[in-house]
Amino acid sequence: MLSIKDLNVSYGAVHAIHNASLEVKDGEIVSLIGANGAGKTTILHTVTGLKDAKSGTMTYDDLDLCTTDASKLIKYGICHVPEGRHIFRDMTVMENLEMGAYSKKKDKYDMGKNIEKVFERFPRLKERYKQLAGTLSGGEQQMLAMGRALMGEPKILLLDEPSMGLSPILVKEIFSIIKYCHEIGITILLVEQNAKMALSIADRAYVLETGNITISGKASDLFEDDRIRKAYLGQ
Repeated sequence: MLSIKDLNVSYGAVHAIHNASLEVKDGEIVSLIGANGAGKTTILHTVTGLKDAKSGTMTYDDLDLCTTDASKLIKYGICHVPEGRHIFRDMTVMENLEMGAYSKKKDKYDMGKNIEKVFERFPRLKERYKQLAGTLSGGEQQMLAMGRALMGEPKILLLDEPSMGLSPILVKEIFSIIKYCHEIGITILLVEQNAKMALSIADRAYVLETGNITISGKASDLFEDDRIRKAYLGQ
């Protein structure tokens, strides 16, 4: 589904991503783990057109992501939930959800049905549907960001640090939502510093260190790898 080969990305003279290659197959959860500053977010930004690649290829099915305008990606089923949520703080919960469906053709899209699906999965959003998004708690804002993404009926979700800044209880809830997204048929590329949680739900995983993918394989194998356990799992 998503294939990245020999990707190089720079910020001026700083070479941030070095010949990175990874793939996400249809129906998988793939985790990209690594320390803060390793380049995980840069890879997602490059995939979704927020940052230009210096070299390499990125394809989604038959779509060349290097030449596709970022604003068109949602029409192909690619949805990015960015680090920091980036909800519309001065709009209500309902208005944020409606914005998630902006690309849909109104004559072929059932807005009400999809909002009800989101409210069913996120009952707290239903309780607060008239509330300004900026007044929600951090966990509720993350739920809203994910609910807004689901309104676009994505085929693949790119999730950037969804558990950042949340309490352990809310982290568990967010990861249960990620598993729900997978269960309803959405493919997921998950960027996450919480390696333990990320590896626990993934099919496969990649480790990124200072812009280089150093380890890859089945998530269960990486979970038992001594290098991973020492560096990322605190064991």
